[in-house]
Amino acid sequence: MLNLQKIYEAKERIKDVIVDTPFSYAPYLSELAACEVYLKKENLQTTGAFKIRGAYNKIATLSHAQRACGVIAASAGNHAQGVAMSASKFAIKAVIVMPESTPLTKINGVKYFGAEVILAGTNYDEAYAYAKR
Repeated sequence: MLNLQKIYEAKERIKDVIVDTPFSYAPYLSELAACEVYLKKENLQTTGAFKIRGAYNKIATLSHAQRACGVIAASAGNHAQGVAMSASKFAIKAVIVMPESTPLTKINGVKYFGAEVILAGTNYDEAYAYAKR
C-alpha cells in the first residue's frame, strides 16, 4: 500500500535523474476553481514528460536478477522514453513495443536512449498484447 514514507523513498531514488521543474500560476484556472492553481512544468524533464519519474523509480527498485533480464514496455510515447532513459542509466536492456502508427519523433526519442523498438499492432492494446507474449 502506498504511504507517505514510500513517496519520500521514491523522491530520494529519483532525485539525481529528474529536473526540478518550476510551477506557473494559472490565473484562468484559479478563477474557475476559486483558489490559487499552479501548473507544474513537467514538459521540461529530459524526456519531455513526468513519466520519467515512475519509470526510473520502478527500474531502480528491481533486483539485480530482474535487471539482468532487462525490461519490456508497451507505449506510444512519453512512458517509452522514460523507460528507455531509465534503463540506460542502469545499463540494462530495454525493449519498447510501440504501435505501428507511432510518430517517428517518438520512435527516435526512444532509440536515442538506446532501447530496442519493436513496432507491433495498430494501437496501444495490440502493442501491449505483443509485449506480454
